[in-house]
Amino acid sequence: MNEPLRPKGFLGSLNCAIEGVLWAARTQRHMLVHLLAAVAVLVAALALRLTLLEFALLALAIILVLFAELMNTALEVVVDLVSPEYHELARRAKDVAAGAVLVASVGAMIMGYLALSRFFFPPDLPESAGFLRTTGNLAVVSVVLVTLLVVLLKARLGRGTPLHGGMPSGHAGVACSVATSVAFAAPAMPVLALAWLLALLVAQSRVLLGVHSFSEVLAGGLLGTGVTLAIHLLFR
Repeated sequence: MNEPLRPKGFLGSLNCAIEGVLWAARTQRHMLVHLLAAVAVLVAALALRLTLLEFALLALAIILVLFAELMNTALEVVVDLVSPEYHELARRAKDVAAGAVLVASVGAMIMGYLALSRFFFPPDLPESAGFLRTTGNLAVVSVVLVTLLVVLLKARLGRGTPLHGGMPSGHAGVACSVATSVAFAAPAMPVLALAWLLALLVAQSRVLLGVHSFSEVLAGGLLGTGVTLAIHLLFR
């Protein structure tokens, strides 16, 4: 039996690494999408004349996502090799690897938001000590915290899936969190009423569709409202 050829020297190893990236881009649709998005982001960064720090944040975000996608692809190939037939642990391994890509993507979006924040706020605000405590940023932090708590509770209670069923309702939690943050933005009363009406419609739809029970939706709504209230009152 012939032994597999090993790369010779640094250039041989480099060639294997490049071939791995090319193979992933050629066979994995998500990898191709990430690469195209990276090209678009880099071109936009040059057009917007970002500072060195802003560009560094975007570059780090791109590297983080591409690295996670490459690791996900490598793990999927290994799992398919050692377990060609369906196995529950094989599915779990692929799910966890895909979760790593999701976490990296969320982190990349946060870094991209921070890198481009000066285009959405007054010039001096992003550099001030209170930037992260503005109403909009606290709203984003609140939604992230509510989402994390929903995931932790569902994992602990072992009921439902991330996007379907279980205690508490994530959709109701996020909807009520957003509506609560809208109240702190001090909009006109019709706007606030519409925000809460939308949140209630989202919660009601989960019950009508049979995805959640009333208690699960109520728990999600209370969680979203309570966490968001606490964040705004403590840190605003």
